[in-house]
Amino acid sequence: MKSCLGQITLKLNAQVMLRKFLKPIPLPASAAAGILLLRVGVGVLMLLHGYAKLQRALSGDLGFADPIGLGEEVSLYLTIFSEFFCSILLVIGLGTRLALIPLLFTMAVVFLIVHGDDPFGDREHALIFFITYLTLLATGPGRYSLDQRLF
Repeated sequence: MKSCLGQITLKLNAQVMLRKFLKPIPLPASAAAGILLLRVGVGVLMLLHGYAKLQRALSGDLGFADPIGLGEEVSLYLTIFSEFFCSILLVIGLGTRLALIPLLFTMAVVFLIVHGDDPFGDREHALIFFITYLTLLATGPGRYSLDQRLF
């Protein structure tokens, strides 16, 4: 009986923590508008990268870098998930902070591994996306998001 109650309590605590993590931080209207612009702008830019990879995969071209040893196809599918599908969630502001985690991971891999030996100028785009995603993770999606309506 104690075990069952413990599991229920743990599950409820996890749900409360998830709700707190997803809940937008109250911001003034001007800051919320800035967050909206940043979220939609960076989301659309990354969405274009992901869409190109998705089209390539749908055409049967599954060759891709394998920076962390998961295999080319798995790396491609994970990158498409991150860059395309998580970017859609970012643009509409749904599960924003959760969607940012794969995007942050992808940009870290691109910056540190894929372009790790390249000059800084070739790595700069990944770093700019990474910093932007960190900013959005800290601020949340803002008031103009589906997360605001749901939480």
